[in-house]
Amino acid sequence: MERQVRVCGGPMTAGLRSGAGETSRRQRQRGLPAALILLTLLTCCVRCAESAKPSNIILILADDQDVQLGGMTPMKKTKALIGDAGATFVNAFTVTPLCCPSRSSILTGQYPHNHEVRNNSLTGNCSSPLWQKGPESATFPIYLNKQKYQTFFAGKYLNQYGKKDAGDVGHIPPGWDQWHALVGNSQYYNYTLSVNGKEEKHGDSYEKDYLTDLITNRSLHFLDDRSPQHPFFLMLSPPAPHSPWTAAPQYQKEFSDVKAPRDGSFDKPGKDKHWLLRQPINPMPNSSLTFLDNAYRKRWQTLLSVDDMVEKLVKKLDSVKELDNTYIFYTSDNGYHTGQFSLPIDKRQLYEFDIRIPLMVRGPGIKPNQTLQAPVLNIDLAPTILDISGVNLSSVNVDGQSFLSQMAPSLRNGSARPFFLVEYTGEGHPTTDPACPKLGPGLSQCFPDCVCEDAYNNTYACVRTLDKEHNLQYCEFADSESFVEVYNLTSDPHQLENIVKKVDPAVLQAMNQRLIKLQSCVGNSCRDYK
Repeated sequence: MERQVRVCGGPMTAGLRSGAGETSRRQRQRGLPAALILLTLLTCCVRCAESAKPSNIILILADDQDVQLGGMTPMKKTKALIGDAGATFVNAFTVTPLCCPSRSSILTGQYPHNHEVRNNSLTGNCSSPLWQKGPESATFPIYLNKQKYQTFFAGKYLNQYGKKDAGDVGHIPPGWDQWHALVGNSQYYNYTLSVNGKEEKHGDSYEKDYLTDLITNRSLHFLDDRSPQHPFFLMLSPPAPHSPWTAAPQYQKEFSDVKAPRDGSFDKPGKDKHWLLRQPINPMPNSSLTFLDNAYRKRWQTLLSVDDMVEKLVKKLDSVKELDNTYIFYTSDNGYHTGQFSLPIDKRQLYEFDIRIPLMVRGPGIKPNQTLQAPVLNIDLAPTILDISGVNLSSVNVDGQSFLSQMAPSLRNGSARPFFLVEYTGEGHPTTDPACPKLGPGLSQCFPDCVCEDAYNNTYACVRTLDKEHNLQYCEFADSESFVEVYNLTSDPHQLENIVKKVDPAVLQAMNQRLIKLQSCVGNSCRDYK
């Protein structure tokens, strides 16, 4: 057997090397310039180096985009260019249905009880100094940076980011080479960015300021200006379809006849549910119906610009010859509801419409037109991205697991989780909300018709079992009643009936023990499914 050596990243036998030497001598005898031979060898080395470069990665994170109520319907280009070209996960979930704690889970790969971001407020640890000193110093972009990835961020980061009490615009989280982050919560016009630590104010000119398009344009510039020798990671976080639902001018007349879907749990009374679900007016007044239909339509309109973003990115990647070596993830931080159980609009609830999220991925090794059933969580994004980049996952403190094996089994072996945790810490005001004085203090997100979407004791933890045999949800509230909700989603996909009083007590006890274990899990123990 001939001895193997490595030249320019590729194997070549010693015998071939000597043959190459004979060829070289004959070429020189024929007068072939030595410079041309050198150029040929250098070209070989460059091509070998390029083929050995790790894959690029792009994560597009929408804001409040549901999947249960038709939230992906406007995204025709996205479904064609990412979903049809790769894998669509039909059981993708957020581990907490609210922006800041969910985004913190995406960045860290951890459940909220470990990164300790509880809600969207500074006191709830959203982009707080405590977050910056702790979990933010171990987010996945840091590991990518160490792997020589060129990293780029644009759009909404965390709800309190850039505020004076949260480090101001000068704070750039570690791991990012290019930083174009929105100060505060989602806006489309009249906002401030931190551009690499410098304040940049924007007005209301569509051409210069519309945030979704600005994110798109700056990402395209980054792809033009990057170094081709190293891989890249882009995280693009547009405001759509979050309120205030400001569509681009060319899309403001689209979907004029669209209304929120009236099926499933729409305008159903929240009987047998936590008290917060029992307080809405039922049936809903016309004022609420008009409001939520308008919101639903405008949400779709804002998403058309995100759809354009995906198309432009794919075209750019193709033009710079990087499309075949790039993974593109498309997802959202949480779901949304418009009229379910007579709640007008919001998220924050434990039901499928708020915790299910869109997730599609295309990239090397992923066969097209796959529809995958395996449960995947937003805490799995960080380990999956790091897995693609070549990081040894045993060296990273994450609660999630890579799902590369699910969408590209030729690249990785792995198994699907049978159950997981969903947890949420309710927000409320210590004083009575003027919009809803009859309900007293402790509530928040109240509408004029006195429908409150959140409260201090809307604090819950759920274990969701999802495998071939079981499709169950068991939830406990941290309130004075220790209220419990249980649903069989096989027979009751819209969660209309709380079956806690009908379930075998042994099943309840088993679910309770599983929940207790998950609520205190850290790292490996979050992936122990025995």
